[in-house]
Amino acid sequence: MTKRERSQKIFQEAKTLIPGGVNSPARAFGAVGGEPIVMARGKGACLFDVDDNCYIDYVLSWGPMILGHTHPQVTAVLEDAIHKGTSFGTPTENENRLAQLVISLVPSIEKIRLVNSGTEATMSAIRLARGYTGRNKIVKFIGNYHGHVDSLLVAAGSSAATLSVPNSPGVTAGTTGDTILLPYNDVSSFRSLFAQQGSEIAAIIVEPVAGNMGCVPGSLEFLQTLRKESQKTATILIFDEVMSGFRVARGGAQERFGIIPDLTTLGKVIGGGLPVGAYGGRTEIMDHVLPQGKVFQAGTLSGNPLATAAGIATLSEIANDPFFYDKLEQKTNFLADGLLELGRKNGVKLSVGRCGSMMTLFFPSDRDDVIIDWATASRCDTKRFARYFWNMLNRGIYLPCSQFETMFLSIAHSDEMLQQTLDAADQALRLDR
Repeated sequence: MTKRERSQKIFQEAKTLIPGGVNSPARAFGAVGGEPIVMARGKGACLFDVDDNCYIDYVLSWGPMILGHTHPQVTAVLEDAIHKGTSFGTPTENENRLAQLVISLVPSIEKIRLVNSGTEATMSAIRLARGYTGRNKIVKFIGNYHGHVDSLLVAAGSSAATLSVPNSPGVTAGTTGDTILLPYNDVSSFRSLFAQQGSEIAAIIVEPVAGNMGCVPGSLEFLQTLRKESQKTATILIFDEVMSGFRVARGGAQERFGIIPDLTTLGKVIGGGLPVGAYGGRTEIMDHVLPQGKVFQAGTLSGNPLATAAGIATLSEIANDPFFYDKLEQKTNFLADGLLELGRKNGVKLSVGRCGSMMTLFFPSDRDDVIIDWATASRCDTKRFARYFWNMLNRGIYLPCSQFETMFLSIAHSDEMLQQTLDAADQALRLDR
């Protein structure tokens, strides 16, 4: 599969119109070399590029398409909604319906505010935590990405690391001066900080399942420690579940690990493929948001009728199938276990980070067996990953274009597709021994 002439032509034009030719750096192929593929359409678990090549898709729009592309229930509600109007700037009943669905599924959320992206959600949650506590300092973890919010765009992993700008130009020292960085999954460092400064800290924000240094789940001890210590000092614990929400369990990572944060941020799956984010939590905290309280947050397109319709359809499909997550987990485990076996067969050292329907195939360094934080992730063999990526792409398997990103599975990935992926991986690993 090498015929991509039309894709190349369109991308060359894009570079004259858009910085780098992409509207998000995650879409660039900076970590693997070459040029990104221009896609034309999606169906189920497959993408088709403008040259009509077909790929089994493990990016899934970076997570949202948990039902697969153009799911009939989602497209049906969108067709109905678009004839009623695309934006009103007023309350709609579907905002209530989506809010009710999320509140019924996510353990920590009693009230919710809809926004337009995960970045908006984390930015708003941080502001709310500071407004509620009257404190300024926040804690984030190295390798966790919480959107391109100035105060959080430090040691953010993923595309920031890929492009060698872990601290972006334009982000001032003043904006990040109240952000405290700690290693992910490091209990002792966290306890030491909180023993000294806990009462000064407004919020801890964490990805309970990190997805931007590859898929790296938080250990149960680590997450339980965050909850226990934050309660002692009345510090707000924010679970950034923009990626893990509805991905690793029906109620997200907090349901899977049995840990209830004070605030939760959501995105991706909640919009069914359309731009939506949300933040929510205890009523006592959420009632500090304007107009109920004094913490300002607004958005012209928040609660957009198309986005809420797609979100309702997606979450309803999830909520109505009691075996949905069992099936997703089985697919992920089949693929992950198969890849590890292929590594052993071909004499290639591999490690798989996985949780729910999120997973990453790592090429770890000789000194690491598993990836537990940014230090171990950053030592992975990114050149070998790049070769693997292109070998897989040329066999019709579309993977995230960075060792530091996460693969996603959908309910539409069939057993045959998973086996086709393993067959392609077997050839790719054999070529690179």
